[in-house]
Amino acid sequence: MRRENANSEHALPPLELLRSFEAAARTLSFTQAAGELSLTQSAVSRQIQQLEASLGVLLFERRHRALALTEAGRVLQRAVVDSLERLRDATARLRAVPPLRQVALTCTPGFATLWLIPRLARFTATRPQVDVRLSATLEVQDLERNRLDLAVRFVPIARGTGPALFEESVMPLCAPALAGTLRTPADLARHTLLAIEMPNHAEAPTSDWEPWLQVMGLPELRMKNSLRFSQYADAVAAAVAGQGVVIGRLPLLHELVHGGQLVAPFGAGAASQRGYFIESARRAAGNADAQDFVRWLRAEAEAVPATGP
Repeated sequence: MRRENANSEHALPPLELLRSFEAAARTLSFTQAAGELSLTQSAVSRQIQQLEASLGVLLFERRHRALALTEAGRVLQRAVVDSLERLRDATARLRAVPPLRQVALTCTPGFATLWLIPRLARFTATRPQVDVRLSATLEVQDLERNRLDLAVRFVPIARGTGPALFEESVMPLCAPALAGTLRTPADLARHTLLAIEMPNHAEAPTSDWEPWLQVMGLPELRMKNSLRFSQYADAVAAAVAGQGVVIGRLPLLHELVHGGQLVAPFGAGAASQRGYFIESARRAAGNADAQDFVRWLRAEAEAVPATGP
């Protein structure tokens, strides 16, 4: 058998012929089927004849003023009815599912753990239909390639693009139990330094003591020993537990300072010349929920003092 003949034997009849057949088989009337389909009786009759010719079998017995299905017609009717019902069920389910509303964003782990996540419930409580997908990483992710709407970037202020959330100030912080032994910055030499270790990542966001040490005129200060962590939130947890002194980054740690879990023994901090900026992907322009999330972020940032303990 030639290939084109084999292909034609397995080709499905046109959908409009099957719809006409289903209506005629159900009503056993070309006239009633024509009324349902907004066609003429002769048009339905021609379509049935075309379908029979393509299949090579009779589907109806044409009796005097009546129709009856042949055995082939009954076989085809069962198949067509089953197929159409499956299609109706599938389309009904698809129509019943609302379109996914999602905001996808990336930020540093420290920003996510210490600032965003404690506040995020306020966003989701008023917008329960919006899913938030958060990627907390030190890697600078490409928004378009990773299908992200937004990024909160922690960068030097001179390199910031997009709306600014807040600038950062830094100061030593410790548990209240240690504060009494820290009367002057020189007293730090008797305490454990809590720091972030990020080898080979000079541009990565870290809790850096240098801006504060430079402002205080203590570039050569050395502390008793150090504990180094890969995540800033872990260094902060160690400070809360009284294990040493961490360089506090405000306003990330505002809630811990405001709640008395951490104290600033030397008062006001120093500007780090870094800040948090919101970057939007092109896709975010068509995502009303992403734009709403940006407005919410900025409102939350404005509600928190940017500097000072």
